[in-house]
Amino acid sequence: MSDRFKAIVAEQIDGAYSSQLKELAMSDLPDNDVLVDVEYSTLNFKDGLAVTGKGKICRSFPMVCGADLAGTVAESTAGAFKPGDKVVLNGYGLSETQWGGYSQKARVKSEQLIKLPGTLSTKEAMAIGTAGYTAMLCVLALERHQVTPVSGQALVTGAAGGVGSVSVALLSKLGYTVIASTGRSETHAYLTHLGASSFIDRAELAGNPRPFGKERWTGAVDSVGSNTLANVLSQTAYGGCVAACGLAGGPDLPGSVLPFILRGVTLAGIDSVMAPMKIRLEAWERLARDLDKSKLAEMTTVEPLGKVPELAVAILKGQTRGRVVIDVNV
Repeated sequence: MSDRFKAIVAEQIDGAYSSQLKELAMSDLPDNDVLVDVEYSTLNFKDGLAVTGKGKICRSFPMVCGADLAGTVAESTAGAFKPGDKVVLNGYGLSETQWGGYSQKARVKSEQLIKLPGTLSTKEAMAIGTAGYTAMLCVLALERHQVTPVSGQALVTGAAGGVGSVSVALLSKLGYTVIASTGRSETHAYLTHLGASSFIDRAELAGNPRPFGKERWTGAVDSVGSNTLANVLSQTAYGGCVAACGLAGGPDLPGSVLPFILRGVTLAGIDSVMAPMKIRLEAWERLARDLDKSKLAEMTTVEPLGKVPELAVAILKGQTRGRVVIDVNV
C-alpha cells in the first residue's frame, strides 16, 4: 500500500480560503476504525459551497471536501465490517466536521457506514449520492403522509438538478404523474425521458408568493426554498405534503400559514446529514429496488478528481445537469 494519496483539501491561511488537489500521507488520516479505499465520490450543491468557500461548510481546517464516498473496506477493527466489503457513506458531517470523500483513502467511523445492497455498484451508489438519497427521503416523506399516485400530481422543483432528476425518475417509476419545474427549456427532453409529464417554468414559481392559490398538486419535492417553496405550498391541494430539502433559491420562507390551517398541508423537512441509520437503510434499500438503473446511468457523467474545483463553480451557477460522479483515482 502506498503511503501517499490524493485529495481535494480546503485550507484557510491568514483569512484566505482555498481548495486544491493535494498529496497527503496515510498518517494524516483521522484515527477511526475503518479504512476505505475510495473509488468514487459525487458532486452536490453543498460540495460546490464547500470547495469554493461560498458557504460556511467546512468547520475546521485543513478539511478534505466531499459529502459522499463509496469504496471497498481495506482495514477494519470493527466487527461489522471486513476487508472487501463494498460500502457507502454520506452526510454525518463529511466535509464539515469530518474529512470527506474527495480522497483516494478515507478512515471513517464504522457506525456511520452502510454496506451497499448487492445490486448496487460503488459507481451507481455515487451516481445516487447525497442528492439521490435525499430524493428518496423526500419520496418516503410523501408516502408517510399518504400522498400516493392516485392522490394527484406531484411537483418537482429544480428538476434538472441532482435531487430533482432522481426525484422525477423515482416518482415516475412509482406511478406518480410528475410536473417538473425548471428554467432550462433545453432539459425538457431529458426530463421527459426520466418521466416528467408536464412542465412549469421556474419563473412562474419564483415571483412574489400569493398567500393562497389554486390547488394544482398533492405532493411536491422542493430543493429551492424561498419564494418557490412559498408558491408551491400555496398551490398544494387539500391534505397534501411538500418535502423541503434545499435552499438553492434562498433560506427564507416568505409565505402564509393559510395552506396549513385551511388545507391541512404538511411541510416535511428533510435532513440527509444526520438522518437516523434506520431510515438511511430503508432509503438505500428502496433506491436499490425502485430506481431505474438505466435512467440513473443516462443522467450521470463521470469526471476526474482534479476537475472538482471547476465543477464546484459550475454547480453553483446551475450549469450542471443530473448527477456528476467523481472518479477519485483518475
